[in-house]
Formats: sequence, structure tokens, C-alpha cells
Amino acid sequence: MWEQYRAAHPEAVLAAPEYTVEHFGDSARLADELLAVVLSGRKRATAELVADFVARGDRIPRIGSHWIACDSSGAPRIVIRSIELRLGPFASADAAFAADEGEDDGTLESWRREHRRYWTRVAAARGAEWSEDEEIVFERFAVVWPPEHADRATTAL
Repeated sequence: MWEQYRAAHPEAVLAAPEYTVEHFGDSARLADELLAVVLSGRKRATAELVADFVARGDRIPRIGSHWIACDSSGAPRIVIRSIELRLGPFASADAAFAADEGEDDGTLESWRREHRRYWTRVAAARGAEWSEDEEIVFERFAVVWPPEHADRATTAL
């Protein structure tokens, strides 16, 4: 998949050659559910704790970086490119970001409720306790490959 994208968009890869291969969420069920929301076009943002990047030994993304999103079986499904990033605490999430994440009913209230549950769970899994003061990477992205799933306004990315 990466080689096909690279051949079709060499300038984007030259500008940001790094990429990660991962899935959404912390379970097979969640990986497939969130991927389906991305494929539907409703999800164009995600949020992750800086502490989770550090725990994995990963750098936080940069604007223009790519990631290959896989389904629960590990099969690559799409290439995503970061188009907007910011760091902030939990309270800095706003209604527009919650809507762009496209999960649940898209409201800030449900975003807060579900992310509190999620980050409490993932922090506990790495032996930590989550706090709303922790830094979060708020990321907006575009789907750039394959063409049948690529965002029309961003196919040149």
C-alpha cells in the first residue's frame, strides 16, 4: 500500500517520508469500529495521550506525516496524513474537534465521557493513572490513499 501511495504522490512522501503502521483504539473491536467511521467519512480527527506515544517509544506526529491504518487483523486499509496538530489538556477539546472525531453522537459531552473511559483504561494498562491535566495530541487528518477512500479536497496532499 505504501509503495502504491509513494508512486502516486512522490512529492508528499519526499516532504514527509516517515510513517507508522497502527490501528485505532486498544482492542480489535474498537480498531474495526473506528476504522469504519473513518471509511464512512465521518471521522477526520483523533486524540492520543502524549504519555502513550512515550510509552511505545514513538515520537508524536508532525504535520504532513503519514500513518497506515490497519484493521483488527493487521491488514493495511488506508493511508492517513496529519494536517493539523496541537497539544493541550483534556479541557481544551472543543465541540468542533468532537464533531470532527465523528464518534458516538459527535457532541463534546459524549467525547468527554468516552475519552475519560478510554484514557483511564489505557493508562491503567500501562500501570499509570490518567489525569485530565495530561498532554493530549489533538490531530486532524486526511485520508490520502487508496483513491476510493481519499478525501477529494486533499488528494494532492
